[in-house]
Amino acid sequence: MLLSGACCFIPTCSMKSYRLLDLSRTEVNSLLARPRIDFSSIFNVVQPIVDDVRSRGDAAVKDYTLRFDKVELDNVLEYINDLPDPVLDPAVRNAFDVAYDNIFAFHAAQRPVQKIVENMEGVRCKRVARSISSVGLYVPGGTAVLPSTALMLSVPAQIAGCKTVVLATPPTQDGNICKEVLYCAKKSGVTHILKAGGAQAIAAMAWGTESCPKVEKIYGPGNQYVTAAKMILQNSEALISIDMPAGPSEVLVIADKYASPVHVAADLLSQAEHGPDSQVVLVVVGEDVDVSTIENEIHKQCSSLPRGSFASKALGHSFIVHAQDMNEALSFSNMYAPEHLILNVKDAEKWEDLVENAGSVFMGKWTPESVGDYASGTNHVLPTYGYARMYSGVSLDSFMKYITVQSLTEQGLKKLGPYVATMAQVEGLDAHKRAVTLRLQDIESSQANSYL
Repeated sequence: MLLSGACCFIPTCSMKSYRLLDLSRTEVNSLLARPRIDFSSIFNVVQPIVDDVRSRGDAAVKDYTLRFDKVELDNVLEYINDLPDPVLDPAVRNAFDVAYDNIFAFHAAQRPVQKIVENMEGVRCKRVARSISSVGLYVPGGTAVLPSTALMLSVPAQIAGCKTVVLATPPTQDGNICKEVLYCAKKSGVTHILKAGGAQAIAAMAWGTESCPKVEKIYGPGNQYVTAAKMILQNSEALISIDMPAGPSEVLVIADKYASPVHVAADLLSQAEHGPDSQVVLVVVGEDVDVSTIENEIHKQCSSLPRGSFASKALGHSFIVHAQDMNEALSFSNMYAPEHLILNVKDAEKWEDLVENAGSVFMGKWTPESVGDYASGTNHVLPTYGYARMYSGVSLDSFMKYITVQSLTEQGLKKLGPYVATMAQVEGLDAHKRAVTLRLQDIESSQANSYL
């Protein structure tokens, strides 16, 4: 709110507080629910945009960019090799170079090792990895510029060897590309840049346009309209896959009496400032945590943030949970399945094995979530909204597909074939059975002839 006569925004930074011991199962479940997104109404807005881009291509993308971003584009796509190298401040360039090196190292270590398994004599099986040929990377640019996301998505695509890499990002007001995003894109092997955001960018990459290549999989975070477009298109004739369902950013911090209130407040606000629909959760362990000091520190820091208005609104639907001990705290965290989990407790590493559901975990008092957002090397494109129960964050595997290969010798088919024939007979699939038995007959005939 803006107080009359005040020169600046004075945010309200309060969080509701609950004690797990006093809550019923229904009340606990209500805490696990994220702020509701009315996808039915959002789908009604997004579907016409998706359909329009499919039918009108570049013209539709230009129209929506003018309508939503107030930018008139001459062309929607740039070939990255045609663009001059951007000039960055040396300190900024060095920061992105360090981040690139760490992200590259962590993801390169994920390269699959091929193994050949001989399940029985003459029956060899293996799985081979191949990159997804064409991929689309969405880098948001609405309330904040996110060149770090360009690195998080394009570096694993580069390592995987994807041939066509389209990076979509909203244009600047002069119709150009954010120079930091362009620097990261050039460094990481992006081939095309689509100067568009929102549902129209997702649709352009999914359907393809006169200038934009059609991709096979789309990655990246975005607002509710971007998420809706991804969900619609993965179930459409576009025949694309997406990295994961995603929603607003979130963090759950588990803190004990040894955690610094200043650090705890800073970690909560680092996610709350993403936007008013973000959610942050603080789980305090034990009775001797100074919660009032943490709350005061949240208010103090929030009041001085340039994006304090966003953080204040996010805190309005965030909360504090009191747990008796670490087992209860982690049990709640596993049910909540946060995008980011911070264990700001003594001897944090010893609790790692009890973490079952989380996008990314930050262990100990010297590991703020911000390092994962930017430069530790792990990927910051992570499942939100509780999807960490069944989805993983983006990794090298996200840009790969796997093909199984089997090879049988004559002896191998003689050993395995009768079992396969029996199973096919049980299922009533005679052609399957004959594909084996006819070969077995040929083997028997060949052996009989060899004795003549």
